[in-house]
Amino acid sequence: MVKRYKVLVGGEWVGEDRPGIEVINPYDGSVVGVVPEATANDVDRAIESARKGFAEMAALPACRRAEILARVSDFIVRDREEIAEIIAREAGKSWKYALSEADRSAETFRFASFEACNAHGELVPMDASPVSVGRFGYHIRTPIGVIGAITPFNFPLNLVAHKVAPAIAAGNALVLKPATKTPLSSIKLASLLAEAGLPAGALNIVIGSGKTVGNRLVEDERLAMITFTGSPPVGGEIKARSGLKRVTLELGSNSPTIIEEDGDVDAAVSRCVVGSFANSDQVCISVQRIYVHHRRYQEFLGKFVTSTRLLKVGDPMDRECDIGPMISRVELERAVSWLEEAKGLGANIEAGGQVIGNCLEPTILSGVTPDMKVVCSEVFAPIVSVLPYDTFEQALDMADDSVYGLQAGVYTRDINKAFQAIKRLDVGGVIINDIPTFRVDHMPYGGNKQSGLGREGVKYAMEEMTNIKMVCINL
Repeated sequence: MVKRYKVLVGGEWVGEDRPGIEVINPYDGSVVGVVPEATANDVDRAIESARKGFAEMAALPACRRAEILARVSDFIVRDREEIAEIIAREAGKSWKYALSEADRSAETFRFASFEACNAHGELVPMDASPVSVGRFGYHIRTPIGVIGAITPFNFPLNLVAHKVAPAIAAGNALVLKPATKTPLSSIKLASLLAEAGLPAGALNIVIGSGKTVGNRLVEDERLAMITFTGSPPVGGEIKARSGLKRVTLELGSNSPTIIEEDGDVDAAVSRCVVGSFANSDQVCISVQRIYVHHRRYQEFLGKFVTSTRLLKVGDPMDRECDIGPMISRVELERAVSWLEEAKGLGANIEAGGQVIGNCLEPTILSGVTPDMKVVCSEVFAPIVSVLPYDTFEQALDMADDSVYGLQAGVYTRDINKAFQAIKRLDVGGVIINDIPTFRVDHMPYGGNKQSGLGREGVKYAMEEMTNIKMVCINL
């Protein structure tokens, strides 16, 4: 019998009387579980519960919030294999990457535990102005209120952790809308938070469509903030609908990697194989465009193709699997259509390109042009393009020629070129001698241009999730 799940609202597990949404294993089409579909009344109840929960969270001492977050980190480590199985089955993520996501999520909560006790304001030198001599000033950070968190399918636990953990660390309450395709990781996390002693109402889960659930969260004036990870079109709609709420948006990208003539080609090949194809390339900062100096182009391409052909495609529960399925048949067919379009416009398939069940083989393209969808749009599939260039200036121009600006990777041994790239590229992060897919969970993370607004990374997300309150005392 397929398991029916409940969701956490106001400290209670509810939803058994709601119509259900089937959670489908994208590899074999089996039903992993059934979750309750939220109604408008359910969303309203979740928001009211969060308002009550916020009052308790805001009064909770930092040390207590830190204890809760540390316990959750420990619980994730304790249950890491169970969590990895949930991720692999609902998201189709290969076991080894699902296990890595569980470990990263534990680290995210550990960082949040530290930051809960480390958040502070600063003194303001009032006597810098003649009119405020004799006054003492400082500012503190206060929790913003109820936060609506909307998360995607591709990292169903750690991207949720990046919203939930800093919100709790800062003393806020949340209404969480996880992706309908991958809600089970969020339900598991909610159970761990409840076990850790999170106050009732501090976290509330509602599952449903953007129209029924997402829009109500975005438009409801009781929420102080929306934090969203997803596509640029949806992000733009959220910004337009959100009124005076604070909004952080982590959107898309078509991340470039530059391999200069003096770069370490072997290191670049090894990392690009991971960055281009892990999680079937359904990663915002996956490697999509690789620009290689023309003198190293054939060397890189040959080694890259050879290494890519060694990847194992198949069942994500297979411990040896490297590439699992796309999240849905619709997305698989969309990726194949983009691939066919590129072939029709003159691109060459150097490796992969075949559909195996619900999986797309890791695919390397050459002979592409900047106007092809596989280059200029976010492909979000295991398809990567390799292009030659003549000068480093040209490579920077090509890398920056995008509506996106999340992260970029640059391989070079020349420190001057490294700093030239850092200064020149309009992105949220420049990763020298590594791929743009590199991210650790305490660094500031976010994009420019159509890649988003605001920054994640626990400390920096907490800054987004708090208000500055100025205190001025006339002595």
